[in-house]
Amino acid sequence: MRHAGSLKVPASTANLGPGFDSIGLAFSLYLTVDVKQAEEWAFSHESALLAGLPEDDRHLIAIVAKKTASLRGIEMPPIEAVLKSDIPLARGLGSSAAAIAAGIEIADRFADLKLTDEEKLNIGDQFEGHPDNIGASLFGGMVCGVSLGETAELLTLPTPEVDLIAIVPPYELKTEDARKVLPDSFDRKDAVLGSAVSNMLVAAFMQHDYETAGRMMERDVFHEPYRAALIKEFLLARELAHTHGAYATVISGAGPTVLTLAPRGKGKVIAAAYRDQFTDCDVLQLNVESNGPVWQ
Repeated sequence: MRHAGSLKVPASTANLGPGFDSIGLAFSLYLTVDVKQAEEWAFSHESALLAGLPEDDRHLIAIVAKKTASLRGIEMPPIEAVLKSDIPLARGLGSSAAAIAAGIEIADRFADLKLTDEEKLNIGDQFEGHPDNIGASLFGGMVCGVSLGETAELLTLPTPEVDLIAIVPPYELKTEDARKVLPDSFDRKDAVLGSAVSNMLVAAFMQHDYETAGRMMERDVFHEPYRAALIKEFLLARELAHTHGAYATVISGAGPTVLTLAPRGKGKVIAAAYRDQFTDCDVLQLNVESNGPVWQ
């Protein structure tokens, strides 16, 4: 059992267009938790992005850690944690999944649970309801998974060799609000198209065929046609990115962040064009993160 450590967990994007609630990709924004065993639960936050979060056992990391230990019949010992993060909240960049992954990893280490990867995934899926963000934050790289209720299945895809550029608007978009605009059902024709496009997306990434993957990313029927109106930067960003040779531009998770995948070496030019066009947004050049949580 360990009594202190520093944990670094990557952020993630979900969906990549048609991979709705099933495809996740980890990238180079991080939640860092300096943690040690303590007499009582205490959280402090050194990043402005984390202002206002609970400082006791109401914190999401504490809730997850206690639940994770309890599943093994073990009481989670209290911890004291100092958090730093460069993952914007409620922007579609997997901030909650990173916190859930951190809670699972902290419980595993400080309650000496010796969890398997499968157990970590199933616990994370119970909190998230789908394995995309949590799978990417737990295992890094690109993942494809399905939630089956009590359990989840997840496979790792080859890490894509691309540049990533994110436009992060100044406004939040809560996942529940982004889900309210989605239809309750699809007719068979649309469902078949959506499934086929998603299958092609995965096959293209497996073959490192990013041109085909990009075309499939922009053919989603499950969520982007309905959420586009909530994110004023989205369609203009897609058009602008294509003029600079990008593979595709999609909504990151539920939004409002917009994510562009581009050939290696083109990210800088696209980021500069975005900064000129979207002056009230943060524009981030990111890399795919192939690792999950790392203890330091």
